[in-house]
Amino acid sequence: MYKRQGYDRTNALLSGGNSVLWRISTVRALKIQPGERVLDVAAGTGTSSKALARAGAKVVALDFSPGMVAEGRKRHPDIEFIVGDAEALPFPAASFDAVTISFGLRNVRNPQAALGEMYRVLKPGGRIVICEFSHPPAALVKAGYDSYMKYLMPVITSVASTHKDSYRYLMESIQEWPEQSVLSQWLRGAGFTRVAYRNLTGGIVALHRARTPEDSKVRESVGKRRARPASPSTSSVSIPVQEP
Repeated sequence: MYKRQGYDRTNALLSGGNSVLWRISTVRALKIQPGERVLDVAAGTGTSSKALARAGAKVVALDFSPGMVAEGRKRHPDIEFIVGDAEALPFPAASFDAVTISFGLRNVRNPQAALGEMYRVLKPGGRIVICEFSHPPAALVKAGYDSYMKYLMPVITSVASTHKDSYRYLMESIQEWPEQSVLSQWLRGAGFTRVAYRNLTGGIVALHRARTPEDSKVRESVGKRRARPASPSTSSVSIPVQEP
């Protein structure tokens, strides 16, 4: 049977210990107020959800895997866990003050549809924070990271994990994931405003954040626009937006 403990240990090794720092940055970026309702998508067994709860949030942890959810309920009985699909969130509109997803968006079949769903379940002025593997902009950092992924990562997984195929997928999914500016474009396309990102660890990971518009007329306009087919002339345009 799949051993989640070994998976967690291998992930910690692969991140070089940075996963804790990335989690702290994600929680801080959400700017949680005590009692706010926060949706943690692709929550796994709830490591990120627990950090959100400690910050004062009323967390709903959602994951596609029933096994992950079952383990999360055992580990964190004080947190609500739900089996669900990021592309069809089982919640009414305007249900949450904030939504977050860490290292899960690239595993979704249609990430843009998932972003649309996250927009839908957020209240007016709601926040979204996405922590995801990305692409270092500096050539030297990128060269070192590529070498790490190609040569060192397979060695680590062969020693620390019995699920080598999963980590082969991890490497391929990171390499195929679009650059930071494209995710910024997707967020805008879903209707989010105040879109920005910040590179962490030299751009190995990027922290994206945005808000839903507070004006009801703007939200209505976004809904109508999203209901129309995307224009083929603008569907592939990259709009770089980065925090200072």
